[in-house]
Amino acid sequence: MSVMLDRLLKEKIVAIFRGIEDKDADQAAKALIDGGIAMMEITLNTEGATVMINRWREKFGEQAAIGAGTVLDLDMAKEAAAAGAQFIISPNLDEAVVAYGRERGISVWPGVTTPTEIVRAWKAGADAVKLFPLGTLGWKYLAEIRAPLNHIPMIATGGVNIDNIADYFRAGASAVGMGGKLVNLDWVRSGQFNLLTEQARKFTEAVKLL
Repeated sequence: MSVMLDRLLKEKIVAIFRGIEDKDADQAAKALIDGGIAMMEITLNTEGATVMINRWREKFGEQAAIGAGTVLDLDMAKEAAAAGAQFIISPNLDEAVVAYGRERGISVWPGVTTPTEIVRAWKAGADAVKLFPLGTLGWKYLAEIRAPLNHIPMIATGGVNIDNIADYFRAGASAVGMGGKLVNLDWVRSGQFNLLTEQARKFTEAVKLL
């Protein structure tokens, strides 16, 4: 088992930072770390993402694993690796990205929806997959998919909130990816970083009970 997969299975939550402004990013990251979050993904369609990844590795590397999200192809994977990303997450499956990550010891968790995509990703060498989008499909879809494919770790992404997080784990999620429900950009913009910490604590406490 890779070091990052081991950490993912232990921490159970990946915070997704999308569209955050550089000036707010460090305080937001610190607020989540204070609330117990120890895996953070900055999506590459966020302006200045690679600069932030690089800086967070230096600033928060002892406290949290820092990865890149929305990595669509090999060029983007190379950018993420150059910035110091410890894991790569995609909304899609690109076998070249998985192979690149394996060569360099970077965990790649590609985005998949169907059983065929999940198995393809696993055969390509992904040690976990991001089941996406679950905002529409929900935890019942995850439960059905897990029945024949329970040997493949799945990160449930989309639609997870404080009321249903336990349902996702009971349905077989190995971890969850959380964006706006955890990284609330309205709170960030208004400087209410204490609310981010409180929210992070609610989710980390919830998964400890599972």
